[in-house]
Amino acid sequence: MESITVVGGGLAGLTAAIVCAESGARVRLLEAHRTLGGRARTTGAPYVAHEGPHVFYSDGPFWDWLAACDLIGAHTAVPLRGLAGFRFRHGGRLRRTPPAVLLPVLTRRSRPAPADLDFHTWIRERHGAATATALSNLAGVFAFDADPGRLSAAFVWPRLLRVFTANPAARYVTGGWSALIDRLAAHARALGVRIETGVRVSELPAPPVIVATSLDAAATLIGSPLPRVESGRTALLDVAVRAAPGDAFVVSDLDEAGWLERFTLPDPSLAPAGESLIQAQLPLRPGESKADGLARLEALVDQALPGWRTRLTWRRDAVAHRRTGALDLPGHTWRDRPAIARGGGVFLAGDQVAAPGLLSEVSFHSAVTAARLALALRSTVPG
Repeated sequence: MESITVVGGGLAGLTAAIVCAESGARVRLLEAHRTLGGRARTTGAPYVAHEGPHVFYSDGPFWDWLAACDLIGAHTAVPLRGLAGFRFRHGGRLRRTPPAVLLPVLTRRSRPAPADLDFHTWIRERHGAATATALSNLAGVFAFDADPGRLSAAFVWPRLLRVFTANPAARYVTGGWSALIDRLAAHARALGVRIETGVRVSELPAPPVIVATSLDAAATLIGSPLPRVESGRTALLDVAVRAAPGDAFVVSDLDEAGWLERFTLPDPSLAPAGESLIQAQLPLRPGESKADGLARLEALVDQALPGWRTRLTWRRDAVAHRRTGALDLPGHTWRDRPAIARGGGVFLAGDQVAAPGLLSEVSFHSAVTAARLALALRSTVPG
């Protein structure tokens, strides 16, 4: 029987491989790195830091699929004590409650948003410029863009409502996403998937083939350009500090679209006992250097974690470039992103292709669609 090859061992690649194998296909998964995970990789213990945000949303299809496959493992919701640790930076100051300019908008949750108008303009026309700017920067938690207000209103609005619901659906997988990757890989192997790491693919394998890599790598592999998509670029800072009372759990930066989260509050296993592991990100402005972005980001950390520099036990910083999924500009929707089916038995999967969802859910939807199309193609080949 025809086999299916999956190139890329991140969330999308592993999901596609599992869906194919569950239908009885022979599957071979090739990963260029020595370890699986893609952008879900983490640093090694004792400080388990991720390359970006690492929560799932329990009201989404990816979570339901993981639960049906018994792959979620130990996890936690937003801890009750964490709700008291939310902070908002607005007007250069930290505050414990959302500024009044946000409340009239977030309480009107049923309104539809247009796809052909930018979010800032849509809000400004109804609630004024101050509300539009603060609400746009609130979207930094999922957009990772220096100006989220420029994005399609239909892209920003439903995501804001979903993330900032009264009953948070965010879920933290204990041990970080690397623990989830390990479970996905073990499940794939149990289904017969042949996983090969440290294999850099330079020529497109025989179809059916699912390419679950970055768009740049995918374009090189398939030998044709792909439509460009907007994607976030941020200064990223991970720090571990000796824990102290009063440290914020989450800070949403309504001034500059930044974000900070103390991930050891819901999952203490990510750092040694008595220490807190915090990740902060701030979108880089056009042409801004890493050094300048980090300087602005550290100013946010100064406010969220007083005295953190004297408590520091571990640190790393980086620029996260095109690592935050696709962002839709006015006049565009997810359907305008690179299509999953590329012709000739080649399919794309990942967080920047034509599939709906929030963050990792785009990877999930595209992976499932790519797997089903590959299975359908395989079934038409005489064998």
